[in-house]
Amino acid sequence: MGTHNIGIAGLGVMGENLALNMISKGFSVAGYNRGAEKRESFARRTVGKAAVTTSTIEEFVAALERPRRILMMVAAGAPVDAVIGELRPHLEPGDLLMDGGNSFFTDTDRRIRELEGSGILYIGTGVSGGEEGALHGPSIMPGGNPEAWPLAKPILQAIAARAEDGTPCCDWLGSGGAGHFVKMVHNGIEYGDMQMICEAFWLMQILLGLSPAEMSRVFAEWNQGELSSYLIQITSEILARTDPETGKPMVDVILDTAAQKGTGKWTSQVALDLGAPAQTIADAVFARMLSALKHERVAAAKVLQGPKPDFQGDRKEFLESIRRALFASKICSYAQGFQLMRAADAEYGWKLQYGTISSLWRAGCIIRAQFLGNIKSAYDREPALTNLLLDPWFADVVNRYHPAWRTVVAAAALNGVPVPAFMSALSWYDSYRSPTLPANLLQAQRDYFGAHTYKRVDREGTFHTHWTD
Repeated sequence: MGTHNIGIAGLGVMGENLALNMISKGFSVAGYNRGAEKRESFARRTVGKAAVTTSTIEEFVAALERPRRILMMVAAGAPVDAVIGELRPHLEPGDLLMDGGNSFFTDTDRRIRELEGSGILYIGTGVSGGEEGALHGPSIMPGGNPEAWPLAKPILQAIAARAEDGTPCCDWLGSGGAGHFVKMVHNGIEYGDMQMICEAFWLMQILLGLSPAEMSRVFAEWNQGELSSYLIQITSEILARTDPETGKPMVDVILDTAAQKGTGKWTSQVALDLGAPAQTIADAVFARMLSALKHERVAAAKVLQGPKPDFQGDRKEFLESIRRALFASKICSYAQGFQLMRAADAEYGWKLQYGTISSLWRAGCIIRAQFLGNIKSAYDREPALTNLLLDPWFADVVNRYHPAWRTVVAAAALNGVPVPAFMSALSWYDSYRSPTLPANLLQAQRDYFGAHTYKRVDREGTFHTHWTD
């Protein structure tokens, strides 16, 4: 009978670092990987530690204590199904499979259904924090079979990051694909955060003429206030770095084409499916796609005209306006993400706890930020809060900051500087606060060409007009 507390199938950077994290917390780990190179790396890094490296599925499963706990750290999609297929014949009722990759939440739902009747428990858990987070403490977002949580909880909470109050950034989120859905939304918000920071950087460079070193100091200062976050911190560090080969600022030698792994796209697609307006996240995804059209952009720059950037205002005042625009836009992006989770919860009945979710993101993950404590407080005050902007604290911030935000968006438009996330967030904000919108005309158009009917403002019922009479 095996004696190791948990097995990790998939010994890439994340799997290996999570294993080392577990070992440091007093757990013994069995590692398995198809490829010999990763097995050898794991064996080297765990010499003298409470770990064993296995080269076959049979050896891997045999090394584990019962009930077996196995964390799969492989690429989303077919690889997860392949590993489950390999493991399943060797497992028995009560054993637990956990998927720690970025799986799409409906795949997690499907896998839980496929294991029904076998007695094998299943958890889909998002893990955020990159390789450093995996090693020192990530944010972990588990969901799946509720009866599996007591088996997973001691290990997952032990290796998770700790918020300032000592709370582990890991807690149960709900049944089915709840955990992977929350991780997907986390990543969508991350897309928005990164794009907004890039727009602030671009405005400072194009309109204010700041050097990367000067911008590094600005972001470092911002990181001491309400914008304090991991992404603001690393932005400051990135802008301070010099390329050793050319002596130029590192950011200036990196090609302006951004890649993506798909979770932001999933967030946008699901928002469309659920009818949840998350356009700022979607615009951040589109911004990456547009950046990839480098050759087209270079050609278009020779043909298409626009204003020459020429900022004439008070530089210090405008810099503060950029900071306010960034924070207000960030609040709206998070509000959209939580609105999306509410829509999903209404659809799937997970009973998500939004205060808990925001608390899981306070440390360890990529979007960790000081103001997540304010989000937790908002949902503690009103668990049924329909939108983050309706909380008094957040309403006060955007009410005070929207004039500066408008100044920045207007200056960007007048000077031809693209800021799609700032603009999208402001448009969403103005739409959300508008008691009336021009959708009455839109619905009339739909009724005109397609007899789609409409509702009236003065009485109940559904109506249709014969517009061509």
